[in-house]
Amino acid sequence: MRRAIGAWASAAPPLWPRPMATTPKRSRSRSAARLAAVQALYQQEMEAIPVPRLLYEFHHHRLGATIDGVEYAEAEVEFFDDLVSGAEARREELDGLIAGKLSAGWSLTRLDKPMKAILRAGAYELVARLDVPAGTVINEYVDVAKAFYDARETGFVNGLLDALAKDIRTTTPTE
Repeated sequence: MRRAIGAWASAAPPLWPRPMATTPKRSRSRSAARLAAVQALYQQEMEAIPVPRLLYEFHHHRLGATIDGVEYAEAEVEFFDDLVSGAEARREELDGLIAGKLSAGWSLTRLDKPMKAILRAGAYELVARLDVPAGTVINEYVDVAKAFYDARETGFVNGLLDALAKDIRTTTPTE
């Protein structure tokens, strides 16, 4: 069962729902960028906002801001921009990859919009961000999913992204 997400488009939740004091600063800023990217992709799908305007809104009104007493985490802006712009530009390709891993009888249209945003961002990062290890990508988007979903859905995110990673990323044999 999905946890209350709230109206992401108008009152987004904090960019990281739990303390991460022991996590290195770059890791925290990338985690915040991933969560913000998922929120932005969700908002883009809901409102069809052009990506440049969406990025502007997040840069000036969300990333690192304090809104209604909620302090938004600082996010690595260039990483956030790449995730949002890249996932949106390659949406059709990513949707095809995701749909190809769904069980028989399931289609992308059966997934709710927040889940699609999580999977698109994760799939984009697996396809385009080869500088980030596949395990890191999977773990990060499972953590994003945990902020909004119960164990069953987070397991779904884990399984689907893992299956994509096995197809997309090839490992170099070690000697």
